[in-house]
Amino acid sequence: MIDNPEDTTGATPHHDTAIRSYYETGDVDAFYDAVWGGEDIHVGVYAHAHEAIADASHRTVEHAANNAADLLGPHATVLDLGSGYGGSARALAERFGCRVVALDLSEEHNRRHRAANARRGLDGLIEVVTGSLNELPYEAERFDVVWSLEVLSHVPDKESALAEAVRVLKPGGAVVFSDIMMAEATPAEAVRPAISRLSMPTLATPSFYLDLLSGLGLKDVDFEDRTADITTHYARLDEEVHRRAAELRDVISPAYVDELLTNLPLWTDITRRGLLRWGIFHARRPAA
Repeated sequence: MIDNPEDTTGATPHHDTAIRSYYETGDVDAFYDAVWGGEDIHVGVYAHAHEAIADASHRTVEHAANNAADLLGPHATVLDLGSGYGGSARALAERFGCRVVALDLSEEHNRRHRAANARRGLDGLIEVVTGSLNELPYEAERFDVVWSLEVLSHVPDKESALAEAVRVLKPGGAVVFSDIMMAEATPAEAVRPAISRLSMPTLATPSFYLDLLSGLGLKDVDFEDRTADITTHYARLDEEVHRRAAELRDVISPAYVDELLTNLPLWTDITRRGLLRWGIFHARRPAA
C-alpha cells in the first residue's frame, strides 16, 4: 500500500521546466482546444457516457463550487492554484461576482488567460499571476477560498503546497480541490507508463490527502469519490482522438497525435482496472 507520494523533496527548477515544456507547446494547446474544448482542462463530471467532454469538464467547476457557495459573492476573493486557461476563474467570477487571483506556472497559459478575460469583460475581477504553488507570494489569511483542479498531481511536494494553501486561507475559509490519485493499494509502477508523459512525478492517494488536510488543522474534511467519472473521461478522450485522428492531424502534429493514440489507451486501461481514484476534496479552516 502506498500512503505517501514518492519524492516529497519539493518542486525543483528542473521539474518546473519539465511541466512548462510539456504544457507550453502548440500541440498541447491545439489538443485541448480541439478535443477538450479549450476552457477547462480537467476531468469532467458526466451526465452520461457520451456527453461532450467540454460540457462535462465545465460541470466539474459548477459542482465543485457548490462546496463553497456560502462563502462566495462580491465580497469574496478566491485563489485559483494552477489556473491553466482560466476556465475556473471565469466561471467563479461570472457566477458569484467574486474576485479571483489566478496563479499558474506557465506564462504562456497566463497570456492566453488574460486575453480571454479581457474578451469576456472579466479582467476587472480576475488577476492572473505567474508563480509556484510551493511559494505563494501572499500574506497569511488573505483568501476566502483556495481552489485547485487537478494540479497537485504535477507537484512533487504536495505537503508544502497544501500547507501554503492553508496559510493564506482566512479563518472560516474553504479549501476545494480535485486531483488524479492512485487507489490505496496501487503500486506506483502500475501507473507510471501512463502518467510519465504528463510530467506527473507521483500520485497521492485519497487517504494521503485526507490525513494531510486534518493534520493541517482543517475541519469538516470531506472527499467526494467520483472515480466513475475519470473512467468515463478517459474513455471519451480515447474515443474522440481515435475517431477524429485524421482531422486532428491537420491541426496537431502527426507525431503528437501518434503519442495520444498510444498513451490514451493506457489511461483508459488503468482507469477501467480501478488503479486510479478521482474526486473532489473540501475542508474548512476553523473560524478564529
